[in-house]
Amino acid sequence: MCGILAVLGCSDNSQAKRVRVLELSRRQSSFIFTRLKHRGPDWSGLHQHGDCYLAHQRLAIVDPASGDQPLFNEDKSIVVTVNGEIYNHEELRQQLPHHKFRTGSDCDVIAHLYEEHGENFVDMLDGIFSFVLLDTRDNSFLVARDAIGVTSLYIGWGLDGSVWISSELKGLIDDCENFKSFPPGHLYSSKEKEFRRWYNPPWFSEAIPSAPYDPLALRIAFEKAVIKRLMTDVPFGVLLSGGLDSSLVASITARYLKDTKAAKQWGAKLHSFCVGLEGAPDLKAGKEVADYLGTVHHEFHFTVQDGIDAIEEVIYHIETYDVTTIRAATPMFLMSRKIKSLGVKWVISGEGSDEIFGGYLYFHKAPSKEEFHQETCQKIKALHQYDCLRANKSTFAWGLEARVPFLDKEFISVAMNIDPEHKMIKREEGRIEKWVLRKAFDDEENPYLPKHILYRQKEQFSDGVGYGWIDGIKDHAEKHVTNKMLLNAPHIFPHNTPNTKEAYYYRMIFERFFPQNSARLTVPGGPSVACSTANAVRWDADWSNNLDPSGRAALGVHVSAYENLVNSDSSSNNKAIIPENIIPKIEVSPIGVAIKS
Repeated sequence: MCGILAVLGCSDNSQAKRVRVLELSRRQSSFIFTRLKHRGPDWSGLHQHGDCYLAHQRLAIVDPASGDQPLFNEDKSIVVTVNGEIYNHEELRQQLPHHKFRTGSDCDVIAHLYEEHGENFVDMLDGIFSFVLLDTRDNSFLVARDAIGVTSLYIGWGLDGSVWISSELKGLIDDCENFKSFPPGHLYSSKEKEFRRWYNPPWFSEAIPSAPYDPLALRIAFEKAVIKRLMTDVPFGVLLSGGLDSSLVASITARYLKDTKAAKQWGAKLHSFCVGLEGAPDLKAGKEVADYLGTVHHEFHFTVQDGIDAIEEVIYHIETYDVTTIRAATPMFLMSRKIKSLGVKWVISGEGSDEIFGGYLYFHKAPSKEEFHQETCQKIKALHQYDCLRANKSTFAWGLEARVPFLDKEFISVAMNIDPEHKMIKREEGRIEKWVLRKAFDDEENPYLPKHILYRQKEQFSDGVGYGWIDGIKDHAEKHVTNKMLLNAPHIFPHNTPNTKEAYYYRMIFERFFPQNSARLTVPGGPSVACSTANAVRWDADWSNNLDPSGRAALGVHVSAYENLVNSDSSSNNKAIIPENIIPKIEVSPIGVAIKS
């Protein structure tokens, strides 16, 4: 994947303008085209047709020798700049026997599909993508974003009537009067001058499905999702926190890697990566899974001070002030830099499972299967504002790509068609969160994972890297945001008013980088507990007094919940019920890790 930027209908199409664009795009300063250079350090491409400019910053993964962009059809009348991976590109090429392809890039099929099918080809693409297609025959253009929003994309409008498309806000903030997030699963056609949803799966209506639970069908669907993402011509690895999701991804990758083209090029030994504070739960679990699977494991340590020092840069890159996203993005940002330094260009990761299967700990309190299912639907629809944004931008900050098999279109269709009664958490029956996924991979004869890892309790990434991380940044914010500042927050930040000092601290940094009202409107808001939507907060009356996105805010569920840390001897009625098969609780201090100079 890469970074794209398009200026469509620019008022100045003179040669002087083009010379100016080329001159500025080569500078290491403030011009818009270089602001996306971190996303694609391997090649820069710029194509102009009249008053339209299509720019591309390439991270070369498939066909690195000849797949530079923008891409064209045979006579160059169709121009495409795309950020994405098209996993079924070889099948699509076979459906286009009369077309000649200029490159071996997986994205080369897009221009040719448009020639054959017009604007109705987008649903044929199996992959993740954001693209701008310019038809020079009538100067019309088409913009589209993948189903869930794994790739980041924004649209803006200039005072001169131009339309701007960018992978990141940074490409729009100086030149657009108004801009917003481009909606996932949509396309925008200049002919119709409106957005149109191209992704319309049955689950999107939030109607309650009734299909029986078939563990083997679920397992096969996920294995296919992982295997298709092993398409590569460059070295890769897997993020391995030791939680259920990343461990399953690593297990399947290790199991099937030897039969892939990637293994023939780079060897069948899988590299895995984990990050955390010293003694973090994820470090221990990740190492155990790596040893079990036989991966070449790389463990990266950071301190609370390392994370705090990186926060400003993290917010600049991920372009949000959402608390839980920043908490999780910071260690991922630090880890991505280390991974890229080893020569790895992409990683496979476990985002999306918790939204599909109700894996967050607050789902323990779901009052009915109907509300359970509706909450999962809403969580998936919002992924582009949270985990997809984090996984995409915190890795691409260093020119590293993250692939997420749980968000495969076909797999989502299978998983979201299951009667949610089977996903409901019933602790008295031994069914903990994500039980249907755990059960699908609980193979006694050919086990995928150690039993206690397969049934390890959900640990949010920002918690799993070490409980001292969140405690440390809260302490840091306490020192930099006064009570008076927080009291005046509604007057300073009337939209999405921060209600904690940590949130206020992040918001101050965000506003310095992105002061436009359009920018702050791209960030979601509302109360949350353990990453819930605002609607789910009412599932437990105690939660409204403990609003924090950390999994430890799920009082009565998390084995190291805040209540247990504050009063470990308490006999509270909310005391967490510990699942039978999880990693033993790691004792941590409520104070967390000391901040070192």
